[in-house]
Amino acid sequence: MGTCPIRCRSNLTILENAPEPESPPPQDSVIVSLCNYPSFESTELTMCIGEQVTVLSDDGDFLMVRSTTTGLESYIPTTYTAKVTHRWLFKDISRYKAVELLMRPQNQSGAFMIRESESNRDCFSLSVLSRNSSSYLDSVKHYRIPQLENGWVYISPGVTFPSLHHLVEHYSESAGGLCVRLTGPCHIQGLDNPTEDRPVPITIRRPTINWKDISRSAIFRRKRTESDNSLVSEGLREAITSYLQMTEGNDHSWDT
Repeated sequence: MGTCPIRCRSNLTILENAPEPESPPPQDSVIVSLCNYPSFESTELTMCIGEQVTVLSDDGDFLMVRSTTTGLESYIPTTYTAKVTHRWLFKDISRYKAVELLMRPQNQSGAFMIRESESNRDCFSLSVLSRNSSSYLDSVKHYRIPQLENGWVYISPGVTFPSLHHLVEHYSESAGGLCVRLTGPCHIQGLDNPTEDRPVPITIRRPTINWKDISRSAIFRRKRTESDNSLVSEGLREAITSYLQMTEGNDHSWDT
């Protein structure tokens, strides 16, 4: 007997015999600072907001961390940091701190993070930066991500995803009702290198070919030796041969 597809009455998209979602590969998590420390104006900072820190010891409520920006060590409350996995999934971060991190100048429109919802622990929230907004206070939009009983997630009830990874991939291709398309995770100092600091690739221009100086044998030679530095590639020679065969008959072959 064959398998009868199961249909469900719902406002959500109907899937028949949907394949089991593949589990994303495990990724190492990083710890990110949520504030400048210490907060006194007259004191030199040992840790900056939005940077990756290295945990040297964990005492439960307090951490000994080393800053990737200053290189200095700090003994701070655990609540001064957030755990980040997959580069965009933040744990133990408030809506207020999410806005503060996304509004940093290193982030461009479309920068985002997914965090645990403060109002509903069974849901996630997507926070997205839109610098096109006319109001500074409305520059970061928040979207609730409910989770179905089967583990699937969604923002719009009409489109569901087997995982948060699939949701991020979908809205990275198209805004699909969001304020802006997702362009990249929230910037983390020490983990992301600014674009301006990356070396500019060196462009190498090959010398221009003077076709009048190239003999017919260089184009139609069948075999190439290891020392052959001809500017005419195999693909180009085949294209020229095909063209000549169609226009001048079959007088030009690789055996010439």
